[in-house]
Amino acid sequence: MNKSDLIDAMAASAGITKAAAKKALESFLGNVQKSLKKGNRVSLVGFGSWSVSKRAAREGRNPQTGKTIKIAAKKVVKFKAGSDLAKSVN
Repeated sequence: MNKSDLIDAMAASAGITKAAAKKALESFLGNVQKSLKKGNRVSLVGFGSWSVSKRAAREGRNPQTGKTIKIAAKKVVKFKAGSDLAKSVN
């Protein structure tokens, strides 16, 4: 399912227009992004939670040349599925 499929499904199940569903989805995604950028955790009980963690700098290898390269430290987004979501896919 891609973004447009999700918008169609949201509009159909909620009985709203596709434009309203698109606006709601974009608002949700924007607010999640803003919260994560501030370093906060976003948690939806039963569905899952998003958090930001720091990945340390490390050394890696270029697979084509075999040379050692430095990989910079960065922040990464992690998602952990909630119990209801995990049970629903099994």
